[in-house]
Amino acid sequence: MTTPITLITGASAGLGAEFARQLVPKGHRLVLVARRKDRIDALAAELGNARSLPLDLSEPGAAAKLMADVAAHGEHVATLINNAGFGLTGRFAAQEPQRLRQMIDLNCGVLTELCHAVVPGMIERKGGAILNVASTAAFQPGPGMAVYFATKAFVLSLTEALHEELRPFGIKVSALCPGPTATEFGEVAGFGKAIPKFAIAEAGPVVRAGLQGLQRNKAVVIPGLLNKLSGQGHRLLPRAALRRIAGAIKF
Repeated sequence: MTTPITLITGASAGLGAEFARQLVPKGHRLVLVARRKDRIDALAAELGNARSLPLDLSEPGAAAKLMADVAAHGEHVATLINNAGFGLTGRFAAQEPQRLRQMIDLNCGVLTELCHAVVPGMIERKGGAILNVASTAAFQPGPGMAVYFATKAFVLSLTEALHEELRPFGIKVSALCPGPTATEFGEVAGFGKAIPKFAIAEAGPVVRAGLQGLQRNKAVVIPGLLNKLSGQGHRLLPRAALRRIAGAIKF
């Protein structure tokens, strides 16, 4: 027999750390994955029912190493929280191609690999849960963050498809689509002061909404009224208007 665990990627800060803090009181045994060893070691020690795995998922073969580690510890993934990812601002032509490829590989490739790695076991056990962190960026093009928006559109599309494919097997699959959130993400991406404070959500309510949506097996979870309206912009406005509005934002 193997031990069921909840696997959280990108667990060293922001939404990932908040997922961990909200799941341990619910009885989940956690495996925390992130690059920054000191942070996930400290978080695992704080939470108690968790172990840390320092790993840079953007490196080739990292997803396979992660799953091998889970197997070596006699564990199986009962819940997968695919949270690892990053964004970059700036005009497409000025971006470093290596960094763009790294973002695509992490935001899309690793997420897909991990889903593919855990699904067969979930099907066999006739149960499991996958929460993929997408974004309201998934619903529209994003001039100034073109590749990041495109990666989140991929995550949303994949997640909705898996939601339908895996529902007959008792597996819950949800895409969490937050808007701007008070985490380190904006600093790394280079948002600056482009986003007004009133539009920035706290991590706690975003994670709570995501976990509640996953429990109810909602395919798409958009926390917050402003984000819900933003996510429906493609229904209210022509795509040409959405492109121009997004392109007018100065990061």
